[in-house]
Formats: sequence, C-alpha cells, structure tokens
Amino acid sequence: MKVIIRAILFTIVAGISLFAQTTTFQDTLLEKMTGNWTLKGTIDGQQTTHDVAITWILDHQYLQLHEISREKKADGKAAYEALVLIGWDSQLNKYACLWLDVTSGGGLKSKTIAHAERSGDKIPFLFIINEKRIFHTTFVYNKNAGTWQWLMDDEDNGKVEPFARVTLTKLK
Repeated sequence: MKVIIRAILFTIVAGISLFAQTTTFQDTLLEKMTGNWTLKGTIDGQQTTHDVAITWILDHQYLQLHEISREKKADGKAAYEALVLIGWDSQLNKYACLWLDVTSGGGLKSKTIAHAERSGDKIPFLFIINEKRIFHTTFVYNKNAGTWQWLMDDEDNGKVEPFARVTLTKLK
C-alpha cells in the first residue's frame, strides 16, 4: 500500500512540476536587439532622435521596446513615446508584435497587432489597418555594423509611401 501511495504522490508532484514549467521564447536575432539604443533618422519627413531601451520581460516570453523621443512638446513631455512587445504566435508560427504609442487615439485596436515571418536578418511586420491600408514595419539587423534599421512604409490602396527610415546604434 505504501508503494502505491508513493507512486501516486510521485506522479502528482511530477505532473505539477511539468505543468509549472514554461517554455521561454528563444530567438537569436531578437537577442541582438536587447540593450539601450539611440534611434536617429527621418520619421514623417522630420529628423528625429529617440532613446530606445529593449529587454526581455515576463519570463523571457516577450521582447519589450520602450521608445521615447528627445523632442519635446510645449508642455515638456516627449513628443513621441511607444511601448512595443514582440513575441511568438505558436498557432500561426510567426512573430507577433503589439505596438502601443501616443498616436493611437486611445484604446487597443486590431491595427496595433502585426505578424511576420523572419527572412534572414529581417522581420517584416504587417499592420493591417483595413482592407485597403497596410502599415509595413521592417526590422533589419546589420551584423557588420551591429546596428538595426527600422523601415516603415504606409501602403494605401496599393500605393506605398515611405514613412520612416531610422537606424538604431547601441550605446556603450
């Protein structure tokens, strides 16, 4: 009887410990994005500089990007701020990106979530605004320079217009 009780207890404890284990999101390309960066380039036709802090959060499930512009509004607050989460959608077998920023007009909308398949050192996210409008956000890693480029384009009814061309340089 003691052997049976021990076997049952062992099975329960082993089952609980397996259930409690979580799989972390491991990605060699996104790992290169962690750290503190300076973003410089053109956004919506204007030269800009932003500070970007990138770290893994929630038990290494999401890569969090916190972006704040150095340009200020009249009230002294940052002209732009964004909080971006990148994770893995195991059902779609694609990256998933949630982009929240001060320009969203409040509330979560379906257009704040995009998906992408990795292509070499590129991750091309597509934010579907509606059936005629798509916002392209492509992260490109330059391994020779150790920098990232963010290329953003607004596609409206098939016509693509560049929106942002910025480079992230890691702070030392």
